[in-house]
Amino acid sequence: MTTAIIGDVHGALQPLEALIARLGLGEGDRLVLLGDLVDKGPDPAGTVKFVRQLSETAPFDLVLVEGNHEDRHRRYHQNLTERPKIARQMAEAAPDLAALDAQLSPADRAFLARAVPFLRLPAWGVLVVHGGIPGDMRSFPESAARASEWQGKRAKAFRKVLRTRYVSAATGEFLALGHNRPDDPFWADIYDGRFGHVVFGHQPWLEGPACFAHATGLDTAAVHGGRLTALVLPDAGPPRFESVPGIDHAPRQAGEWPAHPGQRLTLARPR
Repeated sequence: MTTAIIGDVHGALQPLEALIARLGLGEGDRLVLLGDLVDKGPDPAGTVKFVRQLSETAPFDLVLVEGNHEDRHRRYHQNLTERPKIARQMAEAAPDLAALDAQLSPADRAFLARAVPFLRLPAWGVLVVHGGIPGDMRSFPESAARASEWQGKRAKAFRKVLRTRYVSAATGEFLALGHNRPDDPFWADIYDGRFGHVVFGHQPWLEGPACFAHATGLDTAAVHGGRLTALVLPDAGPPRFESVPGIDHAPRQAGEWPAHPGQRLTLARPR
């Protein structure tokens, strides 16, 4: 079985179609999407519909790993009936929530609701998550079903894997966006591989895939003038990257995205 993992799409439907065609996946193969199909790009609703229909008709298996943007839309739609005041506040802060919700069919929303919080690929020793691993996380659920059983603070702490970027230099704990200080590291810089080699999205890297000792970042800023990238884990042979041009936006400001930490892919099959 060949497994291909595609980074954040963010409504960039045409690059996604081009990359999937380039991959040439067939019967028995698997396509994994790292989450954040929606928001930012030109056609988020079309992207969801395309991926949902692909999951129903393609000869290969398709797995959607939940991103923080899918989580936000799920909570918004739920709040429309359960907590309308909260839904209104969410829509006032982010008008795209209501716009996308109106364009999605019940089948589209049901597909997004089936997204999993993570995926294990034992043959490669890989853990796929959207965001990252907080440095103070000491255990990880064996399955998504087990994670769904967790409640309260434990469940809330685990859900940080959808949003982790920077962590505290002192404790390793999760830091919300904008709360990091200059000496607080990006999570993958200090991650020691305790849960396997993590393949993640969430953080855009305009210069190409981000290769760390125990992690690989695949959000290559397709919606910001970068590329849409897949990590291909084949039946035989070494892993490789495949990519296509993303959406050509206006030139970015200097320093808008972090520098590329390296180009050498450290992932290999466990012996």
